[in-house]
Amino acid sequence: MKKFSCLALLALVVAVATVFLSKAPVAEAATCSAVALSPCLSAITGGTAPSSVCCSRLREQRPCLCGYLKDPNLRQYVNSPNAKKVASVCGVSYPKCS
Repeated sequence: MKKFSCLALLALVVAVATVFLSKAPVAEAATCSAVALSPCLSAITGGTAPSSVCCSRLREQRPCLCGYLKDPNLRQYVNSPNAKKVASVCGVSYPKCS
């Protein structure tokens, strides 16, 4: 049970990081779901290169990144050095949130 909770949290963090790093048009509506960033999990937690699916999901979730940064459960993952690296590799600018 504890392992499942850790994996679920990790998947959520990866999703948040991916969203944070994507460049989705502001006018385009996004359904915010940190779980959608699960393809980025290994890149964010392990420092591996992000996949094309990861980058695509990150771009889709870009409008949600500020919300993820405000969430105390996701902030540490979205704001991690690896998450910022994933965003850079995917060509997604890191958001400036107010």
